[in-house]
Amino acid sequence: MNTSSGITMEKDYKGRERYVRIDLKKHGNNELLEDFLDLQEAKSRKGGEIISLQEFKESMDKRFQR
Repeated sequence: MNTSSGITMEKDYKGRERYVRIDLKKHGNNELLEDFLDLQEAKSRKGGEIISLQEFKESMDKRFQR
């Protein structure tokens, strides 16, 4: 495993470098990383429930008792 300032390259069971582990305490405030993580979150929600903007606003008003 190679380690460089909070970034670790990890190998799979065949010894090929395939994974990257990132220390979010060191690199979590990085715009490019945040964009990547946002994209992953969006992909994970693909096919999920869809609500209208009006429904969202109403649920937020109800949640925050406005």
